[in-house]
Amino acid sequence: MSKLVRNNLINLYLIKFSKWFNLVMPVVVLFYQDNGLSMQQIFWLKSIYSVAMVAMEIPSGYMADVWGRKKTLILGAVLGAGGMALYSFSYGFMAFAVAEIILGLGHSFISGSDSALLYDTMKSAEKEKDYMKQEGWITSAGNFAEAIAGVCGGLIATISLRLPFFAQFTIAAIAIPAAFLLKEPKFQTSQLSRGFQSTINTIRETFRHPQLRAALLISSFAGTASLTFAWFVQPYFKEAGLPVSMFGVLWTLLNLSVGISSMFSYKIERLVGQRYALLIIIFGFGFGYYLAAWEVSLIGIGLLFVFYLVRGVAHPILKDYINRYTKSEVRATILSLRNFVIRINFAIIGPALGYLTDNFSLSWALFATGTGFIISALLCIKPLWHPDIHKSKDNPS
Repeated sequence: MSKLVRNNLINLYLIKFSKWFNLVMPVVVLFYQDNGLSMQQIFWLKSIYSVAMVAMEIPSGYMADVWGRKKTLILGAVLGAGGMALYSFSYGFMAFAVAEIILGLGHSFISGSDSALLYDTMKSAEKEKDYMKQEGWITSAGNFAEAIAGVCGGLIATISLRLPFFAQFTIAAIAIPAAFLLKEPKFQTSQLSRGFQSTINTIRETFRHPQLRAALLISSFAGTASLTFAWFVQPYFKEAGLPVSMFGVLWTLLNLSVGISSMFSYKIERLVGQRYALLIIIFGFGFGYYLAAWEVSLIGIGLLFVFYLVRGVAHPILKDYINRYTKSEVRATILSLRNFVIRINFAIIGPALGYLTDNFSLSWALFATGTGFIISALLCIKPLWHPDIHKSKDNPS
């Protein structure tokens, strides 16, 4: 393994750790409710976060491609730590909304840039075929970090629901030195002197590729489904009657399942082939929602693992499909566009799902989301419905 690959992998793992060692997430809904927020207001906060990400998502991808992935990762790390610092001292909906905006902007500068830097790092060492494996392992490491944080966050929250936010600031700050230590692949630097209109033209040309368009949309819908499900888990625990002391433990186990399946995602895709991998992802997500909607109880908590296992398999595979068809000079922009679609989707459906949960039931909201995902994904699958997608725009054959 070359020095460049080793250096970037270590620091990308640290950035992933700082993002995913999330002490706040296992108890954040309880924290919001303790501060007087309803489920609809909670989903509004997450929609505000999504809108903040959307506003900067494509510009941040463009900046990563033109200005450099390392610089945008540094900026994202600084904003992420700053947002957590503000959250630590905030009270009420409006103050939380400001913190969410800062965090959303910070996340937009990291999302896309990290995967683009990883892919081009592997490509510079002529190991781009190992990208899916490395993406899966980094994703897995992130989920293991989130799993451990689930236990830690749950224990810390027994002292105070605010204490995890103070601890999270320290964790988020780790990404700053890690981002400074990253190295840009040399072959990429000659490609970073384009104007914004040139980028737009390249994106238009890229989107004439039906396989890339399909991969981007399916990956975006899967990302929306994952994000939405994560915000249903704590209300599910609460409605099922799970003791608060167990929230962190179950959160840990769910994320461990994601980490384990992520590690083997590249093997699963190679074993079953593209068609069956796509079917496993689409129907696995959909039925994961249906099973959760069917049984909201302590016994039913075991059904949540179906969704999380599929989630671990899905994201490295779908990101790899996108990267295979994307040119290096717009890779971060295209990956940022994926996150743009995810956040637009969530900003639209989030408040509606919060309304369904508050005024009808959690089961109805889960059922509606699962149905919407299956229909949306199946409408996009046709261009990818062939046995081999190993041809890419970077490596035509």
